[in-house]
Parts: sequence; C-alpha cells; structure tokens
Amino acid sequence: MNPQPTNPKPAETVLSTPYIPNLSHCGIFCRDLAVMKRFYTGVFDMQETDRGVGGTFRYELVFLSGRDDQHHQLVLAGGRGADAPSTVMQLSFKIHTIDHLREARRRALSLGATKMRGLNHGNALSIYCMDPEDNTVEVYLDTPWYVSQPHGDPLDLDETDEAIWAQTERVVRSDPSFMPAQEWAALFAQRSAALRASKADGERQR
Repeated sequence: MNPQPTNPKPAETVLSTPYIPNLSHCGIFCRDLAVMKRFYTGVFDMQETDRGVGGTFRYELVFLSGRDDQHHQLVLAGGRGADAPSTVMQLSFKIHTIDHLREARRRALSLGATKMRGLNHGNALSIYCMDPEDNTVEVYLDTPWYVSQPHGDPLDLDETDEAIWAQTERVVRSDPSFMPAQEWAALFAQRSAALRASKADGERQR
C-alpha cells in the first residue's frame, strides 16, 4: 500500500484574469505607537482607520491609510524592545512634485526626523531620513527617464526646480543605460508577457 502524501499538491486553478500581485502595504514594530502615529499621520496625511490587539499577532496594532480605497497602507505594531534595532531597509512614499519633496522634508524635520539627505537616482528624485525610531523613510517622485540602479547623486532641494531637472537630464543622458521611462516600461511588459507565456507552455506540457 502506497502511503498518501501528507501535503498533496493543490490542483491548478483556471484563472479568468491575469495573475498580477500588487504589493499593497507593510507593517513595522514600534516602541512608542503614539509618537510613530503622530509622525506618519503628520508627514504623510494618513488617518487611523482601526486599532486593536490582534488575535494571531498579540500586539496592539494601529492601521493607517491615506486612501479611501485602501483600509491600510501602513500598520504600526507595538512590541519592539527598547534596545531592538530597526530591521526596516526603507519605507517609501511616492509624491508628484519637487515642491512636495520640500514639504515632506519640512514636515518630517518638524516631527523628529533625523539624518535628512537628498539623492538623485536618475529615475527618481528622493529624500531619505530616519523616523523617530530610526527606521529609514524615503519620499520620492519619478522622473521621465530610466538609468540602471543603484544610482545616486546628491540632490539639493534648495536649488530651483528648473536647475534640478536640467542637471538630472544631463546626468542620465550621459549614462550608457539611459532610456525614456516609457521605453523601459514597454520592455518590462514584454518580459512579463514572455514569462507568463513560458509558464503557461510548461503547465500544458505536464
């Protein structure tokens, strides 16, 4: 008698729409929920949408969102030890103009951010800082160009918008990997379609 597998492989699901997962939200452990809530609601105009102690995660959870179509974009969880280091590589918030970067910088500094710095990635203009519990936060806007990453030049937000855009364009156009962002997006779409087709072919041949 052949033993039955303890974890049988689930049957393939026939999908009516393409399977395209979207990274939607994240959570961070905190020492002081009130301080962290004040920072993220104050800098990014998020609202508390719910809070409570989790049934599975036995910590107090505070749910924050800046969108009416998303219950939470950031979850603050209690339980971080006083001496526990941050394990967050970065939390990134997208905005739309250089003036928005300046406003985010002003708000963040007024609410306890430290180690503020600007970086020009070529494909994005970014500021980075540490939140009140030393997690790295990025605020950025896209540029209309692509260059291979990582790429980082200093970004001085005290310069005019015109000077920043002109300098950025000069730098990216001198990079061998330069292309318009729309061209990069088209290539990405082609690769994604090829991967989906290859996976479908492999499944049909099983």
